[in-house]
Amino acid sequence: MKTFKELLKLTNEQEQPQRLMFLFAKAEAKNPKKSKKHQQGTIEPVMCVDKLPEQLTTFADLKNEADSIEKNWNFVFIASLSGENGMTPSEDDAEPFLNKMVNDVKTGNNVGRYVIYDRDENPIELESNN
Repeated sequence: MKTFKELLKLTNEQEQPQRLMFLFAKAEAKNPKKSKKHQQGTIEPVMCVDKLPEQLTTFADLKNEADSIEKNWNFVFIASLSGENGMTPSEDDAEPFLNKMVNDVKTGNNVGRYVIYDRDENPIELESNN
């Protein structure tokens, strides 16, 4: 998995303009004393936002902005929405996809399609037990 900086670079290299979507979520471990590598638990969406790649600089800035609104999150799920015919997707275009992200995280379905980082920008791999 890529660093956040590499993710932004790849986004800017796409043929069509992109809008990035972020879902911040908190994790509740079922057995917190177990190995951190293979913890089980639930993930609950906390907040969503969409941004243009040029509105972002570093993961630390994204984290600080998120923390200024809500600090109770452990992971950020990231997806990209591609524009068409050189037109950047609007906030209205992103809304149904943000709603889908919320549903995917709540149900554990399709979480593998998202880039996920923890608060320290470590890439995260999630497995669903549905």
